[in-house]
Amino acid sequence: MTLQAALLTVVALVGGAMIALQAPINAEAASRLGNPLAAATMSFCVGTAALILVTVLFARHATNLGAVKELPLYMLIGGGLLGAMYVTITLVLAPKIGIAAVMALGIAGQLAAALLLDRFGMFDLMERGLTSGRIGGAVLVLVGALMVRLL
Repeated sequence: MTLQAALLTVVALVGGAMIALQAPINAEAASRLGNPLAAATMSFCVGTAALILVTVLFARHATNLGAVKELPLYMLIGGGLLGAMYVTITLVLAPKIGIAAVMALGIAGQLAAALLLDRFGMFDLMERGLTSGRIGGAVLVLVGALMVRLL
């Protein structure tokens, strides 16, 4: 493995750890605020402010804001709505079934959706077939997620 590949792998692992930390932090905020929607809103407001600052500092000249008016509706609002739903679901479920179960089941769901996206080459992705190895790997992830949740 090259140094770059190793670094990218570590970054991906750290990113996953951040998601695992985000859910219980937001769940505790929901508990203290008295409402999961308020906590999700707070989370997205802080994230939006941080992204605006980073964009202004580092990507201002490389961003084509004029292209926004040409984006299809699913691109314009889809990612944000899906992200809001994901954050709200995780902060509601974390105190009820535990963060490990939420993360494991979430990864299994992501993998199942990703296999379908790959299979049909959706969103300009390269089409990749559903091989027995890929399906078997996804089944193993699902079995592992269910073990984390139920055992």
